[in-house]
Amino acid sequence: MLNNNLTVSPAPHIRSGMTTQKIMYIVICSLLPAGLAGVYIFGLSSLKVILISIIACVISEVIFLVLRNKDPKTILDGSAILTGLLLAYNLPPGVPFWIPVVGGVVSIMLGKQIFGGLGHNIFNPALVGRAFLQISWPVYMTTWKNPRWALDAVSTATPLAREGARSFTYMDLFLGNHGGCIGEVCIVLLLAGALILLFMKIISFHIPASFIGTVMLLVWIFGGNEFFQGDFLFHLLAGGLVLGAFFMATDYVTRPLTKKGKIIFGIGCGVLTVVIRLKGSYPEGVSYAILFMNAVVPLIDRHTKTKVYGAQTGKASPA
Repeated sequence: MLNNNLTVSPAPHIRSGMTTQKIMYIVICSLLPAGLAGVYIFGLSSLKVILISIIACVISEVIFLVLRNKDPKTILDGSAILTGLLLAYNLPPGVPFWIPVVGGVVSIMLGKQIFGGLGHNIFNPALVGRAFLQISWPVYMTTWKNPRWALDAVSTATPLAREGARSFTYMDLFLGNHGGCIGEVCIVLLLAGALILLFMKIISFHIPASFIGTVMLLVWIFGGNEFFQGDFLFHLLAGGLVLGAFFMATDYVTRPLTKKGKIIFGIGCGVLTVVIRLKGSYPEGVSYAILFMNAVVPLIDRHTKTKVYGAQTGKASPA
């Protein structure tokens, strides 16, 4: 029987009949359509990356559980599979096979097990792996394949990277008819999966709405040649904003606990994303924004936690 006991945080506590395992597999299922779209758009090389990434994460999880004298049966909770899937969705479809292998090991080791395993990690494991790969092998991580039906097999830029000379319609961006990471391009299927999670109350709207809303507002104000002329719809549909806002920033372990905290977290992610996109050397900032905000979640929780009525907050005055 799986051990679903996690570290208990201060109130508020979510009371639900759903187990950790059930939640993980629901999220995995909600992500599958976008992955299948990536395979259709970019070809079987995408499927290879997805499978290798998942296998690398699962094997790494088992190895580290054994090394820590933990029951390897906990691999059945689905968290390693979800980490592998999200890592693959953040990779270009044409990367060498060893890229998802290294990314999977780093995601599990540095992003999860080094902190004590599921429920103890500070950062989103898949984004830790992606950031490590981005820093270590930037050429592989920024070489993109065009859709199978495009004239050129390989493109060196995503829509965000060549925003100034864009050749994509909004419909191209919405359906995934452009270069990019495997799981981020087909916005329509990502939104369909997100609606499932919202409907089943696996996630709440607070982080995605504040994250996406902040990006759109700031891009509209500062993203054009003049104030209030930025193309916020382009920045919504291009890049990893939708994938990040609904499926990674909402990670149970690395997000704030309270509604107020979630909104602050989402706004922070949005501000950092826009700063990196508009002023940074790298055109996409979603993953780094989420990782940075993961680091300040304890601070957010500290200042937004629910007040306990009747509790003594200071030293009692002397009689």
